[in-house]
Amino acid sequence: MRYATAILVAVLLTTSCVKDKPVTQTNTSVQLSLGKKVFMVNEGNFGSGNASISLFDPATSVVIDDIYKNVNSNSPGDVAQSLSKINGSFYLVMNNSGKIIVCDEQMKKRSEITGLNSPRYALAVSNSKAYVSDLYSRSIHIIDLSTGSKTGSIAMPGWTEKMEIVYGKVFVTCPNSNYVFVLDAQTNKLTDSVWVGQGAGSMVLDKNDRLWVLASGDLNKKTTARLSRINAVTLQSEKFFDFAPQQSPASLCENKTKDTLYYANGSIFKMPIDAVQLPSMAWINFSQKTIYGLACSPTDYNLYASDALDYVQRSTIYVYSPYGTEIRTFKAGINTNSFYFD
Repeated sequence: MRYATAILVAVLLTTSCVKDKPVTQTNTSVQLSLGKKVFMVNEGNFGSGNASISLFDPATSVVIDDIYKNVNSNSPGDVAQSLSKINGSFYLVMNNSGKIIVCDEQMKKRSEITGLNSPRYALAVSNSKAYVSDLYSRSIHIIDLSTGSKTGSIAMPGWTEKMEIVYGKVFVTCPNSNYVFVLDAQTNKLTDSVWVGQGAGSMVLDKNDRLWVLASGDLNKKTTARLSRINAVTLQSEKFFDFAPQQSPASLCENKTKDTLYYANGSIFKMPIDAVQLPSMAWINFSQKTIYGLACSPTDYNLYASDALDYVQRSTIYVYSPYGTEIRTFKAGINTNSFYFD
């Protein structure tokens, strides 16, 4: 994404990498760099319509708060769930508003995709088709990308969450089940499933085209959390790691080279994909904070973590170097749940 012109917006300026440097609010014309940007998806509070998107420019340390509202003069809606880019356009999934807002590269609204129940994530499965997961509809929505409309659905056993496409197969996590389900992207059919344990949510694809699925378990049912590695060809669970009882890990992500995993489990843990056991010690001590989002930059290997604080205040974002050193901190919107690196 290229931001070559100055944008007149309300901004937060962080003028150095010193982590305790006060952040100053100002109205000014800000020249952003031509480099990569980081977007933060801020859920807001359910029913309050205060969702937002923040933008961070690592090259200049400029943070633009609520960039969608600044560009469009209104809020996107209720509960921003995820942001992705498909065919050069941003797809902003609004969970409680039951819609997807399609924006250009400047975050200017182009259109809306409606007729959805409680959408979660959008995944392009071809140049002309996308799938959208859903919390309540018990289905995957099928979207025609050329018309921006829902054209059908694939029946599922319940809540659907993260998706990955490998070799024409779409793997879907379903937190209320013990399985990852497999869809055929050409026929739009549910074809298979792989047992991964209760509460599967986050999922990544490593450099060897192996899927790693993090199931958080269920403390009420006393089911243990598990990290599984799946062979996308054979649909077999090749390896798994069980967590200790009462642990509930989440927010699985990976680095640029797709050979190192990160996840949140009270603190932040780091694990190479060839590890023979789960890490015994935290990589970054985050125990006094509330991790709500975690992602590794594909540009510089820096790790971004959001602290939701009391879920009412604006989130605090922490940026760590590949060596685990805190190098920046700044504010985003309320309940920052994820990051999109453009």
